[in-house]
Amino acid sequence: MNTPTLETNRLILRKFTFDDLDALYQIHRDEEVNRFLPWYPIKSADEARAFYRERYAPVYEKPQGYAYAICLKSDNYPIGYVNVDMSDSRDLGYGLRREFWHQGIVTEAASAVIEQLRRDGLSYITATHDRETPRSGGVMRRIGMKYCYSYEEQWQPKNFPVIFRMYQLNLDGNKERIFRKYWEISEVHFVENIQ
Repeated sequence: MNTPTLETNRLILRKFTFDDLDALYQIHRDEEVNRFLPWYPIKSADEARAFYRERYAPVYEKPQGYAYAICLKSDNYPIGYVNVDMSDSRDLGYGLRREFWHQGIVTEAASAVIEQLRRDGLSYITATHDRETPRSGGVMRRIGMKYCYSYEEQWQPKNFPVIFRMYQLNLDGNKERIFRKYWEISEVHFVENIQ
């Protein structure tokens, strides 16, 4: 089933719908929230509609996809998102409205998605974060991901160089697998001592 609804102690994780365009706007308009994300802040309801059509609608049309709205159980209103790209990287991404930061919400949501991925038989996921956002790396470690390496990328569409840290979680018990694509395509890559 594509993007099955999930529940945790505090959260409902479900598909975004056209009824959530205002929520999408609230999540993606904040410059601080979107500073380290691969798009510019949304500036209007029309941009929120276009964002939904480009980022979410295509995922929901596929037989397997993981693109969740993070909602509090109290009102089922999206306050963030967690998704897994189904390309070869299986990249985990997340974002949350600023007033909900530092409450363990993304960790709780991402953990639930990871359990669904295990049930569905995915073998691994990766995640990357800008070295300037170490708290994001903390989320990755709390959900069981392991740091593998760092690499430089000319980040698009913002077009400036970023050092990313790449994390991975092998869901099938294979301790040796490392997704090396970013290492191989970047001329600048290295391993840091991450605590």
